[in-house]
This record gives sequence, C-alpha cells and structure tokens, in this order.
Amino acid sequence: MRYTIALLRSILFWLLFVLMSSVASIGAVVMLPISHRATIWFVRVWARFHRLICRFVLGQRIVIEGAMSDTPVLYVFKHESAFETIEQPILFRHPAVFAKEELFAIPVWGQAARFYGLIPVDRDGGGKAMRAMLGAAKAALAKGRPLVLFAEGTRVPHGQAPQLRPGFAGMYRLLGVPVIPVAVDSGVAYPPRRWVKWPGTITYRIGETIPPGLPREEAEERVRAAINALNPPEALLESNVAL
Repeated sequence: MRYTIALLRSILFWLLFVLMSSVASIGAVVMLPISHRATIWFVRVWARFHRLICRFVLGQRIVIEGAMSDTPVLYVFKHESAFETIEQPILFRHPAVFAKEELFAIPVWGQAARFYGLIPVDRDGGGKAMRAMLGAAKAALAKGRPLVLFAEGTRVPHGQAPQLRPGFAGMYRLLGVPVIPVAVDSGVAYPPRRWVKWPGTITYRIGETIPPGLPREEAEERVRAAINALNPPEALLESNVAL
C-alpha cells in the first residue's frame, strides 16, 4: 500500500515537473535576447515549483540547519540526487554552478543554462578546460555570485562517502576563497536514478567555513567530513577503512 501511494504521487509529480520544466525552459530561451533578469526569473520559478510539488505532492519537508549567505565563496555540496541541483536557484539569488559539459547539449535547456551562467565542467578537456572553468569562476566571483561545486563528481547513494575529485583541490588552491561545505541527505526520499520518490524530510546542514590556503590534504579531509555529516555514523568510517 505504501509503495502504491508513493507510485501515484510520483506519477503526478513527474507529470507536473516535466510540464513546468518545458514551460520554464522555453520561456527562458525566448527571453535570452531580451532580458537576462527575465531568464533568471524563469529559472527561479522552475526551482520554486519543484520545491512546491516536492512538498505537497511527494510529501517531502525541507529543513536547513544553519545559514547559506549569498556571498562570493565556494560552496561544496554533498551530491545524493538531482534534488539539490534543482534547488540551487532558490538557495541562492544567482549561483554559478559547476555542471557536467554534456548537460549543455540538451536542447533548449542547455541554451538557457549557458545564458543563466552555469559553468561547464569538461573532465576530458585537460589544461585548456581547466583554465576556462577557472576564468568563468573568477568572473562569477567578481560579480558577487557564490560558486557551487559537487566535488564528488556524480550522484552518490546515501551512506557512501567517496573521495573528492581532483578538480576541487585545483579550484580551492587557485581561487583562494573560503569554502563552505553543505551536507545533504536527499538520497533517502529522492533516490538517484529511481523513478519513485518517497515522503520524508530532506535536510541541508551547513558546515564550518574552511579558510583558503590550507594544505590540500587538510582542506579535502575537512570538506569530505563535513559534506558527509548526515550519513550514518559508521558510513564514513567504513569508507576510510576501504580506502
């Protein structure tokens, strides 16, 4: 019975979300040559609508422990599902999110994403791609925009704590800005690569700010521990033993 209810809720959720995504993407692209502010507005409405249907269709509550200031720093999020990626435009006013290069090839959505100011991540692009990412990141910081990085590189099932990808260390060293880690447990109610979503509570927990200039190993260890703060207590220990 529980699964049947979750299935019906999920069907309605996906119908509404796909419809709104289509409307928002088309609206954002139509406004590209007219108003950058209007494009940002369409993206924010899309994200707010997603949170609304998560709350009232799926039965999910969102809790934020701590404060995320809208300042030019580097936020590093735990990445358990698509949930936290869709949330970025309402967690911040106009974040610069590092996103996989292949996402920008999606018709309509990719055009809107570039105009909005997402930063493409080309993992196979070598030094040239790294310089392009660094330049885009510095330009966003100069405009007062927060940077958002999912340093594990892909969605990670709840309870797992892989090492951070090397790109984090490069950005941390070259940007020279504070890092704010954010733990998320979205993978329980909003599991990755699963069609059916579940009611429950999704929590963001903002960790202690990490200053620039620390040794690479120390910075990575502190970020990794903080973004996994909502994992079961034994999960990080088991991951460390395995490594």
